[in-house]
Amino acid sequence: MKFLAACTNLFWLWTILGVVWAWYQPAAFTWFLTGVVPGTSVKLLTAGLGIIMLGMGITLSLADFKAVLKTPKQVFVGVAAQFIIMPFIGWSVATLFDLEPMLKLGVILVSCCPGGTASNVICYLARANVALSVLMTMCSTFLAVVLTPYLTKFYASAILDVDAGAMIWSMVTIVLLPVVGGVFLNHFFKGKLERVKAVSPVISVLVIVLIVGGVIGLKKDSIVEYAASLLPAIFIVHILGFALGYLVAKLLKLEERSCRTVCIEVGMQNSGLGSKLASDHFSTLAMTPCAISALYHCLIGSLLAAYWRLRPPAE
Repeated sequence: MKFLAACTNLFWLWTILGVVWAWYQPAAFTWFLTGVVPGTSVKLLTAGLGIIMLGMGITLSLADFKAVLKTPKQVFVGVAAQFIIMPFIGWSVATLFDLEPMLKLGVILVSCCPGGTASNVICYLARANVALSVLMTMCSTFLAVVLTPYLTKFYASAILDVDAGAMIWSMVTIVLLPVVGGVFLNHFFKGKLERVKAVSPVISVLVIVLIVGGVIGLKKDSIVEYAASLLPAIFIVHILGFALGYLVAKLLKLEERSCRTVCIEVGMQNSGLGSKLASDHFSTLAMTPCAISALYHCLIGSLLAAYWRLRPPAE
C-alpha cells in the first residue's frame, strides 16, 4: 500500500517522463488516443476516463455529501472560484496572446473543466485541507456536467458554434454515470473495495500520463509551430489560477489550510477530461493546450507542495 501511495505522490515525475518519452517515441503513446477496447467500438480514451471517474466515485460515500453541508462557505468559495476565475483567465490570456482559434478554444475548454483528482494528492503533500479538497473536487465534477459545456459555449462563441447539449451528454456518460456508479458500489460493498481504492489512484495517474503523452506525440509538430505563444500562455493561465485562488480565499478570511486548498483546486484542472471533450467535439489541435496544461499544473502544484510542506500552517 505504501509503495502504491508513493507511486501516486510522484505523479508529477511520471508526467514529465511520459512527455519526454512521447516526444521522442510518439507511437509509444498515440495508440491510446486512436485505439479502441478489443472487441468493442469504445475508444480507449473514453474507457480510461470512465475508469478514473469510477475510481473517484468509489472513494466517496453518502457521508461526504452530508459533509458539504457542514462546510458550505469553504466549499462554495472554492467551487465558485474554480468556475469564475479560471474560465475568465483562460479566455483573457488566450485572447491576449492571439492564439490560433483551435488552440484558443483548447485553452478556454481546459480552463472551464473541474478540478482533477491529482489536486487531492497535492493538497495532502502541501499540508492543506485534504477533506475540503475531496469535497471541492466532488462538487466541481458534478457541477461541471452542466457548467463546463455552457461556460465553454459562452467564452468560445466567437470561435465557433459550440453544441453545449452534445457536450452535456458527453459529460453525463464520461463523468456523471461512472462517479455515481462508484458511489453506489462503495455504499453497497463497503469494506470490500479497499484494494481497489488503493490501486485506483495509480491507475488514474497512468491514464493521465497516457493521455498527455498521446496528445504530445500526436501534436508534436503543432507544439513546435506554436510554442512561442502557446507555452507561455498556458503557463500564465495556471500561475494566475493558483495565485488568484489563494488570494480570494485569503480575502474571504478562510484559514491557511483552506486557502492552500482553494489555491490548488483552482490552479489544477482535469486536463484528461478537457482532452476527451476536445477530441469528441472540436479537433485534435484543441487537445494540445490540455496536454500542456497537465504538465504545467503538475509541476507548479508539486513545487508549491514542496514549499508548503516545509511550512506547516498555524493551528
